[in-house]
Amino acid sequence: QVQLVESGGGLVQAGGSLRLSCAASGRTVTNYHMGWFRQAPGMEREFVAAITWSGSSIYYADSVKGRFTTSRDNAKNTVYLQMNSLKPEDTAVYYCAAGRFYPAINSRSYDYWGQGTQVTVSS
Repeated sequence: QVQLVESGGGLVQAGGSLRLSCAASGRTVTNYHMGWFRQAPGMEREFVAAITWSGSSIYYADSVKGRFTTSRDNAKNTVYLQMNSLKPEDTAVYYCAAGRFYPAINSRSYDYWGQGTQVTVSS
């Protein structure tokens, strides 16, 4: 089992920045590729970014490319999502997930999920 806990969400004005963290525990997380997803009210869960277990390859959704950056520190068992130039449409609950496939843009490809952290961007 892998336990994932997201943190760092909050309320920010449009154009601002937030950094989300995803702390992992349990099985060796370096065995897993990691993904970020988000879900707005009434919407399906949407892929945001994925990063390989080594961090050597990263894939972003077009909607966040150039604004969001994901990274990981395997020594700390933590994955990060730096979000810059935030827009109101980025408002959602953000989730991190661990899985065996890369780049996995389908949420069903992931084995473990965090509980999510709310990001709200005001206009």
